[in-house]
Parts: sequence; structure tokens; C-alpha cells
Amino acid sequence: MSARRELRRAARVAAFGTTTAVMLPAFLASAAVAGPEGLDAVRDRWVGAWSRTLLHAFGVGVLVQGSTRASSGETRGRLVVANHRSTADILALLAMFGGAMVSRADVAGWPLIGHAARAVGTVFVDRSSAFSGATAVRAIRARLLRRGTVIVFPEGGTSSGDEVRAFRAGAFIAALRAGAEIVPVGLAYAAGSEAAFVDESFAAHLARMAAATPSRVAMCIGDSVSCTGAPRAEDLRDRAHAAVVKLVAQARRRVDA
Repeated sequence: MSARRELRRAARVAAFGTTTAVMLPAFLASAAVAGPEGLDAVRDRWVGAWSRTLLHAFGVGVLVQGSTRASSGETRGRLVVANHRSTADILALLAMFGGAMVSRADVAGWPLIGHAARAVGTVFVDRSSAFSGATAVRAIRARLLRRGTVIVFPEGGTSSGDEVRAFRAGAFIAALRAGAEIVPVGLAYAAGSEAAFVDESFAAHLARMAAATPSRVAMCIGDSVSCTGAPRAEDLRDRAHAAVVKLVAQARRRVDA
């Protein structure tokens, strides 16, 4: 690896650590003052600032098409569902939508980032455990009933291409029970982007992204999928999957234009 890439990686790792270490205590202090009623607004403000700072530090530019505003105003919760191409997806979606992420369970134990994720209300799920899955569904439903926003990658993992794998139904069960609106999002990275996942370990992906040259990701936001009249969560899942597939194709055209 060239000296320039090594320097870039070191600078970005330092930026991540410093930004998180500085902003997390500030968020916790603001949250304590705001109390339960103001927590969501405070969390969205601080998490949005953290995400935008890191997107800039890692050289990831986001091209947004579509509206991030809820079609129902603030009368219902929102389940944001997207394909998963990179760790940068998390930053981009949090910066645009706020809310809480659904994450794999082992992240909770990671140094610094695990503590930060727990502090901002991340919903953790072990996809190999039925009990953990059921607990996560209840947690997602509770947030949606409070008119909150929850972001999930229903494929259950990161993909190395534009193909959108089958969605898992759990989050859609929560959305149906809460009467939430579902917001489909398609993500596509510029061809050759080093920020995108390419069949590697998670550690290798992070290391490569930290050393990468600046990159662009297109985020196409579709019309909301309503739970009204949906008899089963599987119907919502399939409708959302079809929408995300179309939006990924749209995002590909946008980012490669």
C-alpha cells in the first residue's frame, strides 16, 4: 500500500475515533436535559451531525433523489428499508432519515462503536436466534408506535453487487402491527468505488474503505408502501423488495451518469 493510502487510512481512523469520543458525551448530556419526550429529536440531531461529519471525513458524497419527508407527516412511524452495499450506507441513511438502526448483535460488543450504538438506541438482533428475532420485532414495533423512524437492511447482510437478495419478514411484521409507513430506498456506488463491499471480510472492507479515494453513492427514495389493506407481512415484504429493486436500478443510472 502506498504511503498516501496509509496516511489517509490513519487520518480517517483517527477522525472516526475523535468524532465519536467527542460527540457521544455531548449527546448523552443533551439527552439527559431533554428527557424522554425530547430524546428522539436530540438523538436525530446528534446522530445526523455525527454521520455527516464521518461521510465527509471518509470522502463519501451522497446524491439524493426523492424526499426524506414522511408522507403521513408525523402521525405514523416509518420503517426505512434499503439494500446494503457498504458500511457507509449506515452513515448515509442516518444522515438523511435519523431514527434508529437495526444491527447485527455482535456490534454491541465492539469497542467505542458498540457503546455509541447502544447509547443511541440501536436495535440489535442475532439472526440465528428465534428469540432474539422476536425480541427485535417487539422493539421495532414499540419504536414505530411512538412514531419513530427505524432503519433496517432486510437482506440480513451486505451484498457485493446491485442484486437485491430476498428480504426477511421480521421488520415487516413489526410495521404491519404498528400501522407504520414503509419507505423503500435504493443505493448504488459509483463503478470501481472502494467504499462498496466486494466479497471480503468485514474487517477488510473497513480497512479498504478507510484508505479509499473519494467516492459517490446515489440514494433513490421511493414512494411509501402503506400497511393499509395488507393482509400479511409477507405481502409488505414483497412489495417493498420490488420497490427497492427498481430504486437500485434508478440509483445505478444516477451515480454512473
